[in-house]
Amino acid sequence: MWSNFYAEGGWGMHPVSLFGFLFLVSTVLYVLRPDGRRARLSLTLGFCTFAAGLLGTATGIATSLHYLPRVEAAKQLEIGALGIAESLHDVVLALMLCVLGGLIAAVGSLRSAKTTA
Repeated sequence: MWSNFYAEGGWGMHPVSLFGFLFLVSTVLYVLRPDGRRARLSLTLGFCTFAAGLLGTATGIATSLHYLPRVEAAKQLEIGALGIAESLHDVVLALMLCVLGGLIAAVGSLRSAKTTA
């Protein structure tokens, strides 16, 4: 699964990666210089990362199911399951980036609380 994780996710991995990278950069900036504007930017980019993952997953599942009738009946269940499994890679990447960004942002929140106290 992990050897070709990115390729199996399809085109949806690109916006997830872009938003996720920007999200991680914004959280690191929030850790270095905590203020409310950077926190809001991080929150917005985290939402965009997750939303891009859901969009990629939804379009992948829809495409898999759209082309499923073209597969012979004996293999439809197997091919459908593989298509859905590959489509879930987008949301898995988005969740991994959101968890990592959330942990980094938590450090920024702790630093922000210490500077205001």
